[in-house]
Amino acid sequence: MSYALEVRNLRARIGDLEILTGVDLTVPFGEVHAVMGPNGSGKSTLSHVLMGKSDYNVEGDAFIDGVDLSGMTVDQRARAGLFEAFQYPIEVPGVSLDLLTTAMAESNPEDPGFGGRIAATSERLSMEPFRSRALNVGLSGGEKKRSEMYLLGVANPKVAILDEIDSGLDIDAVREVAAMVEALRSEDLGVVIITHYSRILRYMSVDKVHVMVAGKIVRSGGPEIAEELEGSGYTEYQVAAAG
Repeated sequence: MSYALEVRNLRARIGDLEILTGVDLTVPFGEVHAVMGPNGSGKSTLSHVLMGKSDYNVEGDAFIDGVDLSGMTVDQRARAGLFEAFQYPIEVPGVSLDLLTTAMAESNPEDPGFGGRIAATSERLSMEPFRSRALNVGLSGGEKKRSEMYLLGVANPKVAILDEIDSGLDIDAVREVAAMVEALRSEDLGVVIITHYSRILRYMSVDKVHVMVAGKIVRSGGPEIAEELEGSGYTEYQVAAAG
């Protein structure tokens, strides 16, 4: 069986500091999985390592639809079908969403569907007022996350890693971003949401929740885990990991 994302015993360190200590994770196509954990548990490092950030010494395996990511550059991983939405989307003066998506289309001539996805995703997410503006310049937190979801829809990846997309948003914006993720769900996409809190998960259909502590996933189960964590926190898992 080919999964959207398959991670086997993934380890990552910077110098002598080991951050990922053996992550195992499988995300089938068509499913949304949440990775939850306390600060410093390795959640964002997992997304950076999967995207090919060069700061880390990495061991283990990661596959997108059965394709081994090891040795791939960031752009090669993106072409293989991996997309990351950032916790803090950067502002890019002078570069509009239209210019960015045009560049994406021209760099992927083998994918003739870009034009149709631009139009369809723009309409679905009401992006017309934002497309000609400089990327994320002068936008609110929720509007920046809207731009990220728009780029996700246009890119049409196999795996989307959404790194704390609820960070810094008010409750209305959280609901809106959750609705956008739901709107972009498909049987050809696996989604990983990295988050501290359960609030965004209440407004969407999550297939599985994984608890990450001390650089590895220590528990996996249904969405009820998120509500348990909201009440009990991570202390139990941290104590077990330390012992």
